[in-house]
Amino acid sequence: MEALKGRDLLSLADLSAEEIKELLHLAAGLKSHTVNLRCNKVLGLLFYKASTRTRVSFSVAMYQLGGQVIDLNPNVTQVSRGEPLADTARVLDRYLDILAIRTFKQEDLQAFANYAKIPIINALSDLEHPCQVLADLLTVQECFGSLAGLTLTYLGDGNNMANSLLLGGALVGMNVRIATPQQYQPDATVVEQAKKIAGDRAEVTITNDPEAAAKGAHVLYTDVWASMGQEDEANARIPVFQPYQVNDELLSIADPSAIVLHCLPAHRGEEITDEVMEGEKSRVWEQAENRMHAQKALLVSLLGAD
Repeated sequence: MEALKGRDLLSLADLSAEEIKELLHLAAGLKSHTVNLRCNKVLGLLFYKASTRTRVSFSVAMYQLGGQVIDLNPNVTQVSRGEPLADTARVLDRYLDILAIRTFKQEDLQAFANYAKIPIINALSDLEHPCQVLADLLTVQECFGSLAGLTLTYLGDGNNMANSLLLGGALVGMNVRIATPQQYQPDATVVEQAKKIAGDRAEVTITNDPEAAAKGAHVLYTDVWASMGQEDEANARIPVFQPYQVNDELLSIADPSAIVLHCLPAHRGEEITDEVMEGEKSRVWEQAENRMHAQKALLVSLLGAD
């Protein structure tokens, strides 16, 4: 994966189909311990939003690779006192080997990438969550053996997860259906980008009909109905999103081999029922574990192995 060394990952669209394939292959090898790589480097985590899986999976991945992790909590650094982003980026560039950032605006990630020479990783923004989708694709590949030709249906809010699933699915040749209420559709620019990437290899469908989207799907995927920063809207959104709940009824019209994914945290009884979350079709815990393996492959590829 020398082609990725030194690059940024701000969007899944920064990767080619072949690069995603190679990343997933490497992740599978690292997970099975058939590949052993070391990188004695330092990863910085600059998270402006709360995190469990992303923070812990990146940290454990880096430690297992033989590297070090520094948690750059904005509340205890000069970032919280208004230090300009450009100044922070240029200083961290001289201390760290790689930096993962969880933030609100995609533009802030791009600014860090502009001012820092080290690789910058999008650990979640309001627009995209590329690292999660790498783990999602690894999970689907483990279940079905391949990705091309499968149909993934995402139900709920057209948020950063919907955007990244559109791009990731298009890149690997999966059909992606996004079912949302009319006023909560994914980013229109991302939709057009995904359609262009998919070409005639896969279908990209945006609909308001959850049943039509779920019919025959190989993967049913959902996320919380109100993302971080939207907590004040949560109660008002419940009746609007109720028809998009992943439950036994919706699962019954999916493909017989279908699996269920959720990027977590989950609000059981809202976007997904407890029965489905804990049911035989759920691959949620494997999906969560794969965050670590996919990110380990990403770190190795962006840093280069010693």
